[in-house]
Order: sequence, then structure tokens, then C-alpha cells
Amino acid sequence: MNVEKRTKSVDLSHHLSELSKARPVSPLKGLMKYFSQPGILSLAGGLPSPAYFPVSDISANVLVPESFALSPTEPSTSLSWLWKLFGSHNANKEKTQAITIPKYPAVDGDINLATSLQYGQASAQSQLQDFLKRFISEVYRPAFADWTVLIDTGNTDGWSRAVLTLCNPGEGVLCEEWTYPSAMASMIPFNIKPVAVAMDGLGMKSDDLENLLSQWDPVSRQMPRPHVMYIVPVGQNPSGSTMSVARKKEIYDICVKYDVIIVEDDPYYFLQLGTYTFKKDRSPGATSSGKPSAEESQRYISTLTPSFLNFDYEGRVIRLDTFSKTIAPGSRLGWFTCNPFFAERLERQGETTTQAPCGFGQAVITKILTHWTYDGYIRWLRGLRTEYQQRRNFFVDCLAEEFHLHAVSAAAGVWEGCVVYQASSKAKKSTNITDKYSARDRTMFSFVPPTAGMFVWMKLHLDQHPSFVPGDEDTLETKLWTKLAENRVLFGPGWMFAASAMVEGSADNDSGHFRVSFSNGEFADLKKAVTIFGRVIREFFQEGDL
Repeated sequence: MNVEKRTKSVDLSHHLSELSKARPVSPLKGLMKYFSQPGILSLAGGLPSPAYFPVSDISANVLVPESFALSPTEPSTSLSWLWKLFGSHNANKEKTQAITIPKYPAVDGDINLATSLQYGQASAQSQLQDFLKRFISEVYRPAFADWTVLIDTGNTDGWSRAVLTLCNPGEGVLCEEWTYPSAMASMIPFNIKPVAVAMDGLGMKSDDLENLLSQWDPVSRQMPRPHVMYIVPVGQNPSGSTMSVARKKEIYDICVKYDVIIVEDDPYYFLQLGTYTFKKDRSPGATSSGKPSAEESQRYISTLTPSFLNFDYEGRVIRLDTFSKTIAPGSRLGWFTCNPFFAERLERQGETTTQAPCGFGQAVITKILTHWTYDGYIRWLRGLRTEYQQRRNFFVDCLAEEFHLHAVSAAAGVWEGCVVYQASSKAKKSTNITDKYSARDRTMFSFVPPTAGMFVWMKLHLDQHPSFVPGDEDTLETKLWTKLAENRVLFGPGWMFAASAMVEGSADNDSGHFRVSFSNGEFADLKKAVTIFGRVIREFFQEGDL
């Protein structure tokens, strides 16, 4: 949408919960806007003197923005972890630059500890506000004019604030049928229930959303029609799918039609990894300039799927962002992008709960960002994408070496429209009858390589187990998970991601999944885990045949 044609957000005040309507301005925090006025003599608040802060300054050695390559640095194979451990040790020695945050500013406007470590408003420090506003306008390009930014302590805090600002007890929240369990756990104790919408290979299905809302019966459902949606559109957790532009526009139009607020939780937005290809078909991509530049920043941004904000001409999207996946989760720092009315209510909630995020974290991250500059941070994000892409490729390569993978096109279900890889045992060169796995021709699990995020979502084909009885999925999933744990490999059990299973009395009819992370382990450990998984799952599917 052309900037000149952007209009202000519409009135959405009717979406506020009764709790949010009742929140006044915090008596003390309401005075804070006067504290920063030049020449003010403040004897009002109980602010400790910065002279007694026991930190004189903070110094750190910060990686340069171009620390990570923009294309794979070596072939992704089962032995490439040896190269990573030994061959690249000296070549990839970290390059750093020193930063220092003093207690008091040498120049007005400098980041300083006297301000950062003091009580503050439940909004970002001015330098961080300025950086985020440019970042949002360049990367997300909201389609309404009066968007604003408000910081929080990460997306879990952001969602907790959003759902209590918008929902009353007894209401429901629209979400994908497989979703992030902590988001649901934060609202269920308040009697706010998930309302699952079917998924396909692009995430939430727009036609199912339309049918659900158009046919909603508040009597049989025992709740009013939902007016809030929680959605993870990029690197969908747990499936790893990425929603297309066309699908986002369809969902946004439906939400306008039925007056639904979209809470866009997007922690994996900058881990858009592209489509997986087998290593035999993989060729090195063209490497653009390794140095930060405005031209390269624009080129990179053009490759990213747009945020819901980019289509939001009414201001009905509350976007949640975090530094957890791009800098460090322990910083506990993220932000909302939304209309000013919602931001004011969200800030009121923050004033009496988390207040402002930790001053140390704010100061350090703001200093890093301003030291790198906007183009430097974009360059950092580009490098991160390559690193996680290599991790994804390596992990799937390991699965391809451990199992026979058969590609099929999914015509229905969560992976509808995707190429699905069905995994079975590879043939064993042995005459020992116990090594001739009768499970060889069975599909033991299937998966779709993720196009974004940090996880591979596996569906276990438990109906192929020799002792399978319909309804026994939960027991078999737990049994296999336990066997893996006993062999010192932990996967995320799939049952915890089922939205329907989180509601008391609901049946989970699609049990048998694992969520597997490739984001953190050393390559050697990833390879070892896949090898152990291969042995354990073959033995598991062999039970009853011997």
C-alpha cells in the first residue's frame, strides 16, 4: 500500500476485556512523563540515586555483523561436523568490536546506566524506540498510518498481555490445530479456551476458518463467536510451515468480515530457510556482498514473506516480535507493533506487572543495535538465516542417510499440498534373522522439511506397529518416547502441541508425533541422535514380529 494512502486505524475499542477497561493509569507511573522534562526538580518518586548503583560501566566484545557467511561454507554431510570442529577452527576465529556503556552520558542522548538501570516507563528507552520504529517501517511496512511500538519481556509476556487485554473468561481464541502449548497454557486458567482451526501445508486453512465463523452456534459451543486469533504464520510451531501471501490476505479479509483481532506471534520470522533439497541436488547459491549496505538490506527484505501488518489497513493486527531468536533469549526483550489504542491498554497492564524489561538487557541490546546500525543488524540476520539453513539441511541429510525416504504428495491433512517424506528401514546386509527387520517395508514416520524455524515435525505411523490397536496411539507414542529417553535422546512429545487436547474433555484423535529441534546441538550430536533414533525406532516397530 502506498504510504500516502495509509489511513489511521479504525475504532476497535469494543474488543477490550472487562479487565482491560478497568485498568487505570498506574498512580506512580502516570507521573513518569514529567520526570524527563529539562530542568525539572523531582522529589516525587522513590528513585534510588544512580550514584549508589554498584556498576560504573558495562563493556563487551560484540561480534561484527558479518560474522556468519551468506552461503554454506562447506557441504552438508554426515562427516561435515568434523570439518566444523577442526578444519574451520582457525579460519572462523570470532571477530569482535568493543562497546562500553558508561554510568553517565558524555553527550546527551547517549545510552547510559544511570537511565537504563533506573525505574522507567513500560515502554522502550528512546534510543531503542527510534531503532525499532525504523526497523518496522522498513521491514514490515504496516498498511495503517498510526502504528506504534511498545516493548515487553518477550513473546510469552506479549501474548499473556494481549489475551487478557482482549478476552473475557468464557471466551475462545482461534488458533491452528497444532500450536504453541505455552501460549494456550497462559490463557486456559482464565477460562479462555483454544478454538482449533484445521491446517494444511501453508498453516491455518482460510476456508475452514470461514466455515467455522459463518456457522458458529454460541449455544452448542457454549461460548460467543471468537473475536481474537493467535497465529504463528512463519516457522509455524510445531509444523515448520510458512504461510503464503495469498493465504495471509484471505485470512485477513475473513478477520475483517467477522471482526477478529489477529495476534501475530512471529519469533521465527528471520529464520525463513527456503525449500529443502537433497545434498546431491544442492548447488552453492550466489553469494552477495558480505558487508552491510542499504542495497543488500533492501534485497534481503524483499525475499521475506510479508507480515500480516503489511495488509492491515484497519489496525486489527497485534504483532509480537522478540530478540530471543536473533540475539539471546536471556535478554527477555521483545516488542508489540499495533495501533495506539491497544498499545496504551497493553502499557497499562505492563505498569502493574512486568513494568519495563530489565535495564541491563535493554542497555546492552540497544547498544549493540546502534553500534551495528540498521544495515548491520540486517546483515546479522542474513547470516543467521544461512546458519540455521545449514543446520536444517544437515539434520534432514542425516535422516536421509539413516532411513529410506520415499517422497509422496499429500492430498489432505496438515501437510496437504506438500511433498512428504515417508521413512522406512534401509536394507541390512546381514544373514542374522534378528537383523532382517520385518519393519523394512513399513513407513515408521513421515515428515516435511521445515521452510522456517527450528524444528522438524514428525508424524509417527503407529498403525504400522505390530501390536497396534485403534485408540492406542497415546500409549505407543509415550512408549517410543520413553525408549528414546532411556537411550539418552529427547524429542518433544507431540501430544502437548494439540490444541484440542488442551481443553478438558476433548479427544485427541491424531496422536503420534514428535517435534525435533536442530537449532542447538553440535553437528556431531545431531548425527549421533539420528543414529540412536534409527536403532530405537527400528527395534520399536520390530516388537511382536520376532
